[in-house]
Amino acid sequence: MSRPTTPTPGRATLGSKLLLAGGGLLLALLAVKGALRVRQYAKYGTFGQMHAFVIDPESGLEIPPPGRTTAHFTINSRGFRGPLPDQPKPPGRLRLAFLGASTTFCAEAGSESSTWPALVAAGAAKDRTAGSVDYLNAGVGGHQLEQMRINLEKRVAPFEPDVVFLYEATNDLTRDTRELAVAQGVYTGHSDAGSTLGEISLTWYLIEKNLTLGKRKQGAAGETGRVRFEPRELSPGYRERLAALCDAAKARAKLVVLMTFSTQARRGQDPARLAQACNTSFYYMPYMTPELLLDGFDEYNRVAREVAAEKGVLLLDVAQSVPGDRVHFNDSVHFTDAGCAVFAAAVLERLRSDPRWTALVGG
Repeated sequence: MSRPTTPTPGRATLGSKLLLAGGGLLLALLAVKGALRVRQYAKYGTFGQMHAFVIDPESGLEIPPPGRTTAHFTINSRGFRGPLPDQPKPPGRLRLAFLGASTTFCAEAGSESSTWPALVAAGAAKDRTAGSVDYLNAGVGGHQLEQMRINLEKRVAPFEPDVVFLYEATNDLTRDTRELAVAQGVYTGHSDAGSTLGEISLTWYLIEKNLTLGKRKQGAAGETGRVRFEPRELSPGYRERLAALCDAAKARAKLVVLMTFSTQARRGQDPARLAQACNTSFYYMPYMTPELLLDGFDEYNRVAREVAAEKGVLLLDVAQSVPGDRVHFNDSVHFTDAGCAVFAAAVLERLRSDPRWTALVGG
């Protein structure tokens, strides 16, 4: 008869410790995942990623999924954020259309009514002496001026806007500087796409993004890997695209309003503060430095002023109207609710001083 075996104390203890460690790690990961999801929901009104897209069959553009709803925003049946304007347009209706990218879509705003397009439309409705006002938020994350023009022609124009607002620079600056950085050998190409795991898991997506952001921020502080350019040599493509968009908007609206672009980074900020203000810009343009970013945005705003004068569109020079701080900016370029409110107030103040606008809102 064989004697019963007795477990080796050391082995049993080691196995128990490994089991406990594995269980502790799993619990820690679940806690992190839960905390990140709660943070994501509190900040953007969704447990998933804030921007999602489908292909619009008519325009071929990426647009928000029609019918998508989060706690902070709703996508209407035509793939625009917010309420869908009546079609056909009622008599006496003043219709505003806002063309732009994520900085017009305003996913960071706490509600539809707190986005800067909604606030501008609300102010216009108060000023309107006869008739009513509605609006279309046609901002789409990632759009550049070319996509904005197609968006206007294929998706917005059927709504017969009376006033078209244009606001975008950061995506076009990214495009133009990337092309230059690739040509100079300091950037190997578009590398924003995350891993397959990042597409499935919000937790992993956020971890990847923050690691990439930290790496690119360090790169921007170094002495190598920087793009080189003279601002006026960088902007001809932007000028051409902006002029084409203004022409397309003028052909479809009574008034075209072009706004200079606002960023959190400002000249005169101390180096540490400036670097922090450029954080998300570094994510998309890791070959830039704070000084180059300031030069680039200044140049594109200069071009906007010149194109507005050449094309006879209304320029609102509001780039410096929103304080460059974390109260008003969620990141490098996107407004918080407070930033949206200040920006909308600056837009309305300048609109009200222009006779072309007052003639329209007067009836």
